[in-house]
Amino acid sequence: MTFRAITPAGSRENDAGSMGRPESPRGRWTRWAGALVLAFLLAACGPPEPVKIGFIGGISGRGADLGISGRNGAQLAIEQRNLAGGIDGRRVELLVRDDGGDPQHARRILHELAAAGCRSIIGPMTSSIAVALAGEAEAAGVVMMSPTATTNALSGRDDHFFRVVAPTRTYTRRTAHFLAETLGRRRIAAIYDASNAAYASSWLSDFRHDYEDDDRSVAIVLTFESGTHRDFLVPAQRMLAESPDAILIVANSLDAALIAQQVRKLDPKIQLAASEWAATARLTEMGGRAVEGMALTSFLDEADASPAFVAFRQEYVERFGRSPGFGGLTGFDAANTLMDAIANGDPGQSLRERLRSRPIVTAATGSFSLDRFGDGQRQPWIVTVRNGRFQTVADPP
Repeated sequence: MTFRAITPAGSRENDAGSMGRPESPRGRWTRWAGALVLAFLLAACGPPEPVKIGFIGGISGRGADLGISGRNGAQLAIEQRNLAGGIDGRRVELLVRDDGGDPQHARRILHELAAAGCRSIIGPMTSSIAVALAGEAEAAGVVMMSPTATTNALSGRDDHFFRVVAPTRTYTRRTAHFLAETLGRRRIAAIYDASNAAYASSWLSDFRHDYEDDDRSVAIVLTFESGTHRDFLVPAQRMLAESPDAILIVANSLDAALIAQQVRKLDPKIQLAASEWAATARLTEMGGRAVEGMALTSFLDEADASPAFVAFRQEYVERFGRSPGFGGLTGFDAANTLMDAIANGDPGQSLRERLRSRPIVTAATGSFSLDRFGDGQRQPWIVTVRNGRFQTVADPP
């Protein structure tokens, strides 16, 4: 009787080929090579790596409304870009970090974003954080595009810091002219937030340069630190004791509202003014009737009827349920400025070089220019609070 071995289907011998011969080394190598090629082809067919852009801003604490609106504006711009196909077919991803108003923490998150693959960052939103990060960004080769930092300390520097707004002097000149020439105010008492001294001290210094002369003076200057000063009655009393005809506040919207309330308790009719930092919706929400009539500079003309701005505002409101304010507008513009530079330009140029070669930038309100140091050249409006809204009263010259 003859017995014949039967090889089960799917066994190694059956897979090796005819007659059940063992697989040769060459055969195994061929199969491994084929598997590697297949894996490579499958990977090549997968989605490309996203373009990562960081965001650094204060999205918690007393000044959070500015940081949140800036983040929202940037997010809207990126969502629109992704719907249009991204950048060269790559999705754009926004990595958001809260600086908490703390310079040391801001330095840590900048390096964290750089390690995550972000070669550009939208932010910071305040001048004190921008000054703290400028050197770190330069050393890391990371481009920062600030929506709102206006400090003179970063003006005229050939570095990795860019901004879509002009330095402080542009805004103080407009405020000084409006208070002195339009309203005829001759004696001002001022108060500013020293926790953001890189902005506030610089702002007040520039204002005094443009405002003071033989007939006009700043009678007293007080300081406070946001978050540590809760009762503004005593500062209000000290300012009014100087018999001013206007009170000037250089602070975030919440603190400006609280100061205005204490001042107006003591003098309901005195003229109030504030820097552009306070010109957010939170000022009117928290200040109520106390901020009626307050004059401010603003990056934003709420009455702008241009199709581009109307479309932007409508999409922002639909997406986030509130008006963008100037932070939302400049956050949107900062994101688009970066993405346009990433998407266009000479492939051999760095992002910094591409931005330098784009002097005219398209924005939601038309266009603006960047000077050779990356500072935005953008004129402000003068607005006053009327019935809880910012009403434009003076156009840019």
